[in-house]
Amino acid sequence: MIVATAGHIDHGKTTLVKALTGVDTDRLPEEKKRGISIDLGFAYRKTPAGDVIGFVDVPGHERFVRNMLAGVCGIDYVMLIVAADDGVMPQTIEHLHIVDLLTIKHGIAVITKTDRVPAERVAEVSADVRSLLASTALANIDVLPVSAVSGDGVETLRQVLGTAASEFGNREHAGRNLRYAIDRVFTIAGSGTVVTGTLFNGAVAVGDKLVISPSGREVRVRGIQKDGQPATQAIAGERCALNLTGAEVADIHRGDWVVAPAIHAPTQRLDVRLQLLASETQPLKHWTPVHLHLGTADVTARIAIRRGASVAPGTSAIVQIITDKPLAALNGDRFILRDQSAMRTIGGGTVIDPFPATRRNAQVRMAQLGALENADPAAALAALLAGSPAGVDLVQFERTFNLTAERAAALTQAADIAIVGKETRVALPRAVVDSIKKSAVEALTRLHRESPQATGFEIATLRKQLAPALSAATFTAVLRELGDEKKLEIAGSTARLPKHVATDNPADEKMWQALKPILDNAGFNVLPLRELAPASNIKEPILKDFLHRKARTGEIIRVTPERFYPRATLAQLAAVAQVVAQAVPAGFSAAQFRDRSGVGRGLAIEILECLDRLGITQRIGDVRKMRKDFVPILGDAVAPPAPAVKPQTAAKPSPQPARRNTPPHFRR
Repeated sequence: MIVATAGHIDHGKTTLVKALTGVDTDRLPEEKKRGISIDLGFAYRKTPAGDVIGFVDVPGHERFVRNMLAGVCGIDYVMLIVAADDGVMPQTIEHLHIVDLLTIKHGIAVITKTDRVPAERVAEVSADVRSLLASTALANIDVLPVSAVSGDGVETLRQVLGTAASEFGNREHAGRNLRYAIDRVFTIAGSGTVVTGTLFNGAVAVGDKLVISPSGREVRVRGIQKDGQPATQAIAGERCALNLTGAEVADIHRGDWVVAPAIHAPTQRLDVRLQLLASETQPLKHWTPVHLHLGTADVTARIAIRRGASVAPGTSAIVQIITDKPLAALNGDRFILRDQSAMRTIGGGTVIDPFPATRRNAQVRMAQLGALENADPAAALAALLAGSPAGVDLVQFERTFNLTAERAAALTQAADIAIVGKETRVALPRAVVDSIKKSAVEALTRLHRESPQATGFEIATLRKQLAPALSAATFTAVLRELGDEKKLEIAGSTARLPKHVATDNPADEKMWQALKPILDNAGFNVLPLRELAPASNIKEPILKDFLHRKARTGEIIRVTPERFYPRATLAQLAAVAQVVAQAVPAGFSAAQFRDRSGVGRGLAIEILECLDRLGITQRIGDVRKMRKDFVPILGDAVAPPAPAVKPQTAAKPSPQPARRNTPPHFRR
């Protein structure tokens, strides 16, 4: 259990911790000199039952509230300390506001310095404290008079704390990734960089490879120390020191987190539930500058409120906080807001969505934020699915709620939802996915019946008709599942029913019977469209449309947009390339392929580029090599004999020009 002190300066917080633990938490020379706490102090006490209580002693001066906030960010229990002689003071109230905004529900109010005043004064201060606590989450805690000087009440306080520690359950760490809030950074000779802090979630062990967030620096845990003793691991709810390798002291700061790599995701926008203190005299307006305290961090920020609205004192609202620099935050994190001068606490609240989208439908977004306010991830996911027409990005959901992959898998399995996609996994209600699949098959069936010449449905058009709310990637992933189920086929940007042939109709069959002999008889020198159209007596636009549709059946291959080869002919050309490649193991040129195939140079290059696209050949500089066996791609074929080489006649010697009588020094 982690216990923090809270209260006004000089009310005996440090003295009381020393009486309980024997440790003076004022460690800085200036603290010794001035007799006040400036920074956080730490001490530990082991109870008779074996539980360890970690004490965080916070400064009480108003100038050091920033340090106080860093100390109470991860505590379980608070000791609100009020001196009997002074009574309730300004920092008593501010510190109480802070712990209440952080929703700390366990604690005890301690009236100190009771040896200095009569019993009547102790009773009066106790009543004032009770009245102060009445409107907070600590309304029912005990109020205990204590004197650290005389020892009165100290043992009773030890017993109260011991009982609380034994009853206080460990924080949930299974199923959560490590999050560790850093409050101190220093170096130790022979060890290197050391940080101290509190484990919010998960567990850490020696040897773990982690990340400093938000900087992204990778580190490894060299050693762990708990309660001043070496340890092999620490779990959520414990304070410990980590000896890190991979980073220098200058690379790490209070406010940073040590996290598992899976949840390192710096952000500068937070959608939050903000509670404005009732003590504020003015509503909080749009774009108000503030100091945001989250974890041990303190960053400047502004408040963005929709439509220029405001937040009235004593009320809560969903707003967006835009920070001036990146920080690490997750769903459920508590925060405190102070004014621009950092002199006054004005409110606090809870992070709802640490990764909000910049563009969003207002109605859908409010439903999503309402879902994310569920503390239970299972309930949040169910509500998100109901209010997210585009589905739920599971990677972001897991990061937002800090779920390990194993816990997230168990959660989604229990929810009985459909998960679409692999790299980007999107969750959708199973009924929605089933409905989209059914509608897609019905739409394709109708298209093929009404327009048999259509190669299929453009996927983009089909998405607009069936599921416009889904992203293109998610919708395509749904169709690919149908492909895996053999209920449709996807070719490029088009979807069609299995084995649908766009040219399987009487008109196209008649056209094919006219074309096929021409293509077959052309051998390797297939005519381009501009010549094939008059040769087949088919108008060029109609011929072009037919050949492109026919190419999707695989019976012919598009070599260029203007030239189509029968598959068997292209297989023979691939066999020619193979023969040439065997003769020239270092790589063959386009000219060598041209000579062996008997086609012109330009056509030879077009054919080779087609074979490159099919993955049969591979161009390496100015030569090519065979990359794959062509038979599985085009079918078996044998290269025809090489074309006969025409005999060349001896060239007649060209007549020599008459030599001029040129002076020697002008001759070349």
